[in-house]
Amino acid sequence: MVCWLDAQLDASISSSIRKPKTGILMLNMGGPEKLEDVHDFLLRLFMDTDLMKLPVQNKLGPFIAKRRTPKIQEQYSKIGGGSPIKHWTSMQGEGMVRLLDDLSPDTAPHKFYIGFRYVNPLTEDAIEEMERDGVERAVAFTQYPQYSCSTTGSSLNAIYRYYSNRGDRPKMRWSVIDRWPTHPLLVECFSEHIRNELLKFPDDKREDVVILFSAHSLPMAVVNRGDPYPQEVGATVQRVMERLGHCNPYRLVWQSRVGPMPWLGPQTDEVIKGLSERGKKNLLLVPIAFTSDHIETLHELDIEYAQVLAEECGVENIRRAESLNGNPLFMKALADLVQSHLKSNEPCSRQLTLRCPLCTNPTCGQTKAFFASQKLS
Repeated sequence: MVCWLDAQLDASISSSIRKPKTGILMLNMGGPEKLEDVHDFLLRLFMDTDLMKLPVQNKLGPFIAKRRTPKIQEQYSKIGGGSPIKHWTSMQGEGMVRLLDDLSPDTAPHKFYIGFRYVNPLTEDAIEEMERDGVERAVAFTQYPQYSCSTTGSSLNAIYRYYSNRGDRPKMRWSVIDRWPTHPLLVECFSEHIRNELLKFPDDKREDVVILFSAHSLPMAVVNRGDPYPQEVGATVQRVMERLGHCNPYRLVWQSRVGPMPWLGPQTDEVIKGLSERGKKNLLLVPIAFTSDHIETLHELDIEYAQVLAEECGVENIRRAESLNGNPLFMKALADLVQSHLKSNEPCSRQLTLRCPLCTNPTCGQTKAFFASQKLS
């Protein structure tokens, strides 16, 4: 019996330290884990020319980051002192690779890596770790279901620049999962969370609840270049409402506008005010473009809108659907996406090869060519 247990333990240890054959790089913006990380997070964000272009950015970016740091630190202090996005991404990644090792033994062992754009672990550091681990097949897996040049595009550009700046050819065979707005299990996850939250409204109010699907807004300058994000968010909303049987009235709204320039609307806070003025006092907020909790859900939606604004407007009942976080069905969705992608043997979607019609960033074209030209076999 003791020998059998020793053998099992040895096998378990051996499995855990095997060289990963397939590495899945989970791409996201990230968020500061501690208050002292906020400044560097903001600095990287405001210096990212893929996300925004500012006049004299090398001077204005640091100025804005320094000026906004105290306000953002105060917000994070109200949600526990830091962003939980790394915690949730790690949990989701662990669940995903555990399923993948069973679903796709030919590409096992699988290992997930986290590549954040503006905070540790940075995308570039994750690539170095993957190279050191001897990964053969690398999948850049965006954690934004709906593609935008400002989010997924920026992360993919970082991968391209990593190799371009070093003059290196990748040791790994790269491919990319660049969007997945209508994946059936993603749709089911959102639908499940909405159903659960609707049940918490009073019986006599439930049918009158207005569902507000809230997504991060974009500057209209980005939208007008041909960024596909608004359409892809709308596609997710449409599939979710179909799955729910169009049980309630709904709207797609946009949050997190910054600065005086025109942004995609209507804005979430303005819609809450407008609906309340028209007698719609029962509202359900659904973060439709986020796959885990972070500052935009825990502070902006939960505190600024569901507490402060709702009280000011006289909203009777306002709730927020739970984020996908640790839902096992969502981990199954991630595993299914990767398994299907690996089976396809395609380096990227056909959509990724098309630049925005009015794109002015040459790196975008170079990045798309980099991924499209990868030889996977």
